[in-house]
Amino acid sequence: MTARATLPTTSTAPTARQVWTRTRGITLAVVLILAAAVAMAAVRSTARHGELDPRSADPYGSHAIAQLLSDRGVSTRVVTTLDAARSAAGPDTTLLVAVPDLLTSRQQTRLHTATAASGGRTVLVAAGSSSVQRLAPGVTADPATSAGTTLAPDCGLPEARRAGSADTGGIRYTTSRLDADSCYFSARLATLLRTPAASGHGDTVVLGAPDILYNDRLDQQGNASLALQLLGSRPHLVWYLPSLSDAAATDTGDRKDFLDLLPSGWLWGTLQLFVAAVLAAFWRARRFGPLVPEKLPVAIRASETAEGRARLYRKANARDRAAAALRSTARTRLAPLVGVPVTQAHTPEALLPALSAHLSGDGQALHSLFFGPPPGDDAALIALTDQLDALEREVRRS
Repeated sequence: MTARATLPTTSTAPTARQVWTRTRGITLAVVLILAAAVAMAAVRSTARHGELDPRSADPYGSHAIAQLLSDRGVSTRVVTTLDAARSAAGPDTTLLVAVPDLLTSRQQTRLHTATAASGGRTVLVAAGSSSVQRLAPGVTADPATSAGTTLAPDCGLPEARRAGSADTGGIRYTTSRLDADSCYFSARLATLLRTPAASGHGDTVVLGAPDILYNDRLDQQGNASLALQLLGSRPHLVWYLPSLSDAAATDTGDRKDFLDLLPSGWLWGTLQLFVAAVLAAFWRARRFGPLVPEKLPVAIRASETAEGRARLYRKANARDRAAAALRSTARTRLAPLVGVPVTQAHTPEALLPALSAHLSGDGQALHSLFFGPPPGDDAALIALTDQLDALEREVRRS
């Protein structure tokens, strides 16, 4: 029994180590991005817990201003539904709307109808373009926001003049009403605006940013003074925190869809991630140098290649093809030696007379050697090979 030799594998499929080497950079980047996203979500979930909630003592809560108002005899009540906010509006009440942009257009219209003739004060915190036009007609929000900074009042509003500089900013507003008070200008646009009610009783105050209401900002500049004066002008303060679960948001087809509820920063972030993914795909798709830079698994000598092809010819009994290849190669090598162009090497009328002149041989024998029929057996093929080799050596000697 003969032992069968085990040949080394020549598979070009990448191994697990090669796959890991090629993808570890992308894998590491994805892991870092996910870790950063989780960390940012955790930080935001803790730092912004209870934002603008007068019951929250967190840095971004508003319990401090509620406590100061209570010490001055102003009661604070939190409501989360539109019906409760509308019913609470009155001449002795200040209604603060924490996030006006969460309200649907129908809710904003109904709320304005209830507050316009109430004779009280309505405070809108960071109202955007869509909400401020319905809740404070005649006021327009500028699309470009300003960064939170300390600004001087620069207006005649008594509350602002007494408070002095405050940490305002955020959304900037303009109005065509001549009876409005515009304060705390940033790039010549107001970040605090007060407009009197059309009935002559009550008013609406629009704040561009909620910074003066936060617990951790209340003791800075004139923030506390400004907040106390704006929210403490009436004995009762109703703090309206709009809720997505409010039944008033589902009684109309104008309900905000999922994309409307997403902050604009998330949309820009998604666009940036898409651009980064396209650039990464382009980077990974580019190739430099050969298409397959890997080295061949084995090196094969020319003699082994010729021997392998000969065995294939023999296995297929393709003596005619083998003889044709031998004769064609011999004609190509001999033509330049006898002064015949290579392009005419396979033309009997050009090659054979030149060979006969160099060898003084029989033209009929040369024709049979170079253009004759294929050999009938292996012995004839070997004889043909020997004759071609001998003829080539003779031509080279001459």
